[in-house]
Amino acid sequence: MMKLLSLLSTTSLLYLASAQGTFDPLIPTKLRQTALASPGPNRSPQYTTANGTWVYFGIDGWTTGFFPATLYAQAERLRICRDRAVQGPWSQQEWLGLGRKWATAMLPLTQGNGQGHDQGFLAFPFVEELKINPQNQTAIKAVNDFATILANRFDSVVGATRSWDFGNPDAFTVIIDNMMNLELLYLSAGFTGNKTLISIANTHADTSARTFIRPDGGTYHVVEFDQATGGIIKRRTQQGYSDESTWTRGHAWSIYGFANIYRLAKKEAYLQTARRLADYYLGRLPPSYIVPWDFDSPEQFADASGAMVAAAGLVMLANEETSRANKARYYGAAKKLLKATSDFAWSPTWQSLLSNGTVNHPANNQLTGIVYGDYYYVLAGNELVKAGQAKC
Repeated sequence: MMKLLSLLSTTSLLYLASAQGTFDPLIPTKLRQTALASPGPNRSPQYTTANGTWVYFGIDGWTTGFFPATLYAQAERLRICRDRAVQGPWSQQEWLGLGRKWATAMLPLTQGNGQGHDQGFLAFPFVEELKINPQNQTAIKAVNDFATILANRFDSVVGATRSWDFGNPDAFTVIIDNMMNLELLYLSAGFTGNKTLISIANTHADTSARTFIRPDGGTYHVVEFDQATGGIIKRRTQQGYSDESTWTRGHAWSIYGFANIYRLAKKEAYLQTARRLADYYLGRLPPSYIVPWDFDSPEQFADASGAMVAAAGLVMLANEETSRANKARYYGAAKKLLKATSDFAWSPTWQSLLSNGTVNHPANNQLTGIVYGDYYYVLAGNELVKAGQAKC
């Protein structure tokens, strides 16, 4: 851990900021400025430059749903928080209006997009709209359309949905991140009555539990399958330090994904898997709770975004826990992650909420704000409040 602190103190000192905490009154101001300052309806923020300015990409990107979902999360924060400073001067309806505006620009993606398995992430704002208005037919159709795209990527021989269409042309490629998209299939099954979607989700989870998790509880990032036989060709990484290392954001996706599939399926094996993944993660965290981009890399840049995915996943796991001791431990770890990340990466002068994210270290993209890190930052705080574990 001294290597991490030493590296951070010499390479990213300018990015360190004094945090006011997860419910800083500046959060709504920053979110509203981004919502109103978009360079166009077909551009979406993904990560920042080195000085904290958002970089925008085309609407057909895997991260497009996160910012509008964050606007919905801010609307939810107004409902659960009574502190006027935390709420900001804008009403819940104003936040919902902004979220709906951003989501509307995404509707063409429901008829086809280039994002492979990431249909669940694209559906996020429509899922949030249905929590506000369960009868919204546009949102229902969007969820069903995205679910159809995802389900069409399922292969019964492999027992999984294909993640990427690039890479080894002879392989059926699946990544651990894909666990995050399974809720979409459950939601669509609820609307359509198509139980096959539930079977696809559970089968993918079963295959992932069997093939991605090492004996020590760590995870691989990528598994390449033989589509003809379902056998494993190779286990490797795309964004981690090495094929046998544990890329921390990928592992965070696995914690959240298995906690979520347990919430949906109530299958005991999924709870046991989520616990195993969470315990491995917590066992490898440094005492500071500042999460490195990869647990095994000597180049220990932090990844605030992955830390926030893990925090949200731990809250979900704690919510679902049947063990009182585990419930307390996972809530406690989530709170420590939020506090440490706030103290370390909250950046008042940046357009993003957090700094010190690592988008893709092998591609030399780190020390940045990241849109999904901000989303899970707000979400994890909200969920702790709703669980009675935090106050605004």
